[in-house]
Amino acid sequence: MVVAAGATPVSSRELIRRLLGAGLRRRKAEALRPRRAGQSLVRARRLSPGDTVAVVAPAGPVPADRLDAGLAVLRSWGLEVRELPGTRGRYEPLDYLAADDASRAADLMAAWCDPDVAAVFCARGGYGVQRMVDLLDWDALAAAGPKVLIGFSDVTALHQAFGARLGASTIHGPVVTSLGSGDDESRAHLRAMLFDPGQAMTLTPEPVEVLLPGRAEGVLVGGNVALLSADVGTRTSVPAEGAIAVVEDVDEDLYRLDRMLTHLLRAGWFDGVRGIAVGQLTGCGTPESLRGLVRDRLVPLGVPTLFGVPTGHADRNLAFPTGVPAVLDADRGMLALREPALL
Repeated sequence: MVVAAGATPVSSRELIRRLLGAGLRRRKAEALRPRRAGQSLVRARRLSPGDTVAVVAPAGPVPADRLDAGLAVLRSWGLEVRELPGTRGRYEPLDYLAADDASRAADLMAAWCDPDVAAVFCARGGYGVQRMVDLLDWDALAAAGPKVLIGFSDVTALHQAFGARLGASTIHGPVVTSLGSGDDESRAHLRAMLFDPGQAMTLTPEPVEVLLPGRAEGVLVGGNVALLSADVGTRTSVPAEGAIAVVEDVDEDLYRLDRMLTHLLRAGWFDGVRGIAVGQLTGCGTPESLRGLVRDRLVPLGVPTLFGVPTGHADRNLAFPTGVPAVLDADRGMLALREPALL
């Protein structure tokens, strides 16, 4: 609380909002602007109980029961939750979308640019972010940020875009519909990352399998393989140069996963990568076949490589921040942050 003599008390957040509204500029290091691949991205401030967060549906329609269960989790954390208008919608001409592209983009813009909103949670993935991402007003988003953006799967396209166009760090982690059904450790890890990020530095609570030993340092980049592959060649693709790539996917035939990894390799997305953390490849093949594919496609890159990191489409889905320095210690089967996800 900040109080001057004879003045009405206001919170520190309200004071910052008023100063920014009056034209106070952020320090250059905190300004949202594009950065080179491998550089640290701008982190938002951590959350506190009482903060207002927004929920949007940037991709597919959202099952109401799973949404309500996830919203209950957010409220149990002491957050004030706002649903944007399209969160419970379905676009009838294309019923795999929550709303038309312009409406979904407008909801995300409204949530991010609201000065009272500290974080934007994506309700679910599915498909649709790539259809609307080029409708976003990047200048307006840059002026409003940095803020916290949370989601995974199709939301990988937003993580890539916010990194490429804004230089903003985001959190690859559970969507709202998975908060009510995921495991306790995933919820606890995300909550710690948001409210007490110094307590969420380890991304491998237990050692995972090592496919190529060694040690690597770099910022984290990546997400869903299908979305990373589809983003190549666009203005919103962030390559793995100078970074540790974290990759995951779900329900892809082994040959399709092979094709997408091969496309990323041929396109140069992995050029200059420092380390690779393979997350959950749920429903993509047997452990033996997946291990064989990673050995064939990624291990020849010659960088430290982990297999089975607990992030992705599984009950255990530990959040990780993009654009934040980390250490991949493949001699010990560990991946950990060097700096907290949020300030």
